[in-house]
Amino acid sequence: MASKRLVVDVHTHLYLPRYASLLRQRTALPKIITRTGIDGQNEERLVILKDEPSGGRPIGRSYVERDEKLKFMKKHGIDISIVSTANPWLDFLHPKEAHELALQLNDDLEEYCATGPSVSGTSMRQLYGFGLLPIVPKISIESLLEAVRQIFASPHLRGIIMGTRGIGKGLDDQMLDPVWSAISEAGLTVFLHPHYGIPKEAWGEKNNGHVLPLALGFPMETTIATTRLILSGVFDRFPSLRLFLAHSGGALPQLSSRLASCIDHDPVVASRLKHDARFYLGKLYLDAVCYGPEELGFVSDVLARASRYDTGSKDVVSGGRSMGSERLLFGTDHPFFPPLSTSEKWKSVVENLDAIDNVQGWTEADKDGVKGGNAISLFNL
Repeated sequence: MASKRLVVDVHTHLYLPRYASLLRQRTALPKIITRTGIDGQNEERLVILKDEPSGGRPIGRSYVERDEKLKFMKKHGIDISIVSTANPWLDFLHPKEAHELALQLNDDLEEYCATGPSVSGTSMRQLYGFGLLPIVPKISIESLLEAVRQIFASPHLRGIIMGTRGIGKGLDDQMLDPVWSAISEAGLTVFLHPHYGIPKEAWGEKNNGHVLPLALGFPMETTIATTRLILSGVFDRFPSLRLFLAHSGGALPQLSSRLASCIDHDPVVASRLKHDARFYLGKLYLDAVCYGPEELGFVSDVLARASRYDTGSKDVVSGGRSMGSERLLFGTDHPFFPPLSTSEKWKSVVENLDAIDNVQGWTEADKDGVKGGNAISLFNL
């Protein structure tokens, strides 16, 4: 029972030294550049998209070094982190290079986790990871399956982080069915994370920094990619597939009933799926990076009602908000969104933990589950 009181961060990123070195060598995007900061000192900035606001993001040791990750965890009372390479992963590489680098980075990440400290009084490590697939256009399916096998065989890698573009046609491309099958059979969890957002023209000409692409573009990318997966029947063909969504599923919880209605009224897709669209939300796992208890409570309600839409089910009563909490997991998005002062605690930690603590209708056991117990169970820690 003590394990359920541990705090587990499931949404926390890094750039392994091998990956950061590659970005420093590049002249095309994405790349890490060095420039003179406002204090006259050299600073590194990460530029990953064309027309990136503010000339990219300032990055430092916390993006690369394990000791910085562990110091952040200690400062904020985080017992375990499941780390993942931050976007843009391997999307910009040719298939051969992507394949080779994926295998190297997965080995690097396994070592990063395996040689880190243990959680005091337990057999668990403080660090586990999501591995990488070389999921780029023209890659062979066998190359992807090799990476799945490698991740499955790595004791401290418990899942896969993946962007939304697949091998060029999106994640609903039926060419990926053997990959979904292998991931499902291995019991690995896919962490679906956005990168591209939506076209920059939607944001207008006014300089609003990173606010619109991050606050709106990222969640909408996740919403669209997951909806396409639902419509493709992936969850019918692979019912044990475990998909974990960043940023609490974007707008999908809010729009799920509208989605279900549009499906019912469209002759192209009305008979395609085995269940009402709202059923599939109950098969998802979502991070609890909502920053507010009202939002978390709403998402929990949407997840909890999913069983009502199981075709043929006689259970028409929602499982209640507690049931929805079982598929939500705490995250911080570290090392992005740092505070302005080094002495401050990160809002991404404080506000998300406060949100969990203040969801109306959750028991203390529910809150402990979201903070860590659910992750310990899902990732078999």
